[in-house]
Amino acid sequence: MIYLKTREEIELCREAAQMVSKTLGVIAGEIREGISLKHLDTRAEQFIRDNKGIPAFKGYSGFPATLCISVNEAVVHGIPNDYEIRDGDIVSVDCGVNLNGFHGDHAYTFRIGNVAPEVEKLVEVTLECLNLGVENCKANGHIGDISFAVQQHAEKNGYGVVRELVGHGLGKNLHEKPDVPNYGSRGSGKKIKNGMVLAIEPMINLGTKSVRTLPDNWTIITADKKPSAHFEHNVAVIDGKTEVLSTFDFVKAALKNSVR
Repeated sequence: MIYLKTREEIELCREAAQMVSKTLGVIAGEIREGISLKHLDTRAEQFIRDNKGIPAFKGYSGFPATLCISVNEAVVHGIPNDYEIRDGDIVSVDCGVNLNGFHGDHAYTFRIGNVAPEVEKLVEVTLECLNLGVENCKANGHIGDISFAVQQHAEKNGYGVVRELVGHGLGKNLHEKPDVPNYGSRGSGKKIKNGMVLAIEPMINLGTKSVRTLPDNWTIITADKKPSAHFEHNVAVIDGKTEVLSTFDFVKAALKNSVR
């Protein structure tokens, strides 16, 4: 069942999304070569709790951390550990927050130091896929319009589009209906209606679309071990118009001000 939100509920979703945005901004100020993934996770949890939020991922179906941090060939759901970030890595950081009973959930892929040109392009195209997905989220359209836009742009550039993992609805629950795949055809799927809040999240691979799960039962990596990138925004449909509830402005400001 799809839960359509009132204006008041959408504002609560926006507040939760903005806390995620600010948390990612904190991470942007700390992430660099030599920093451990556990350090970033601890910093994120501290910031969220200091601001009266609850880390939405921690304990969700048994997940042990505040952030999902996925490095290089890891697509999503990486568990923060003692790994120290290296020059040339790409690091996807996915964060969820429960604030006043509503959820925010989005992600950003960071480039560390001297990233290979083909990987740099992958990250840039994945962000373009996100923006195209958002642009095609329109009232009275269909979820498939979002899916088609993401898939077409990714595959036009020769990349693999992950099938096993999709975007989703968002609200009182971290994951709600409808699913928002990153592949599909125009005019397919559920109709987009006022009151929908969606997490649009392209997961795009440099090589094959195929993935597999590591023995930790969480981390999903590309089958060919080539890099993968992941970006995510939260959007809402209000009075026939789509509004992005999350922002990367805090990330951009922190990256600009950080000494690397």
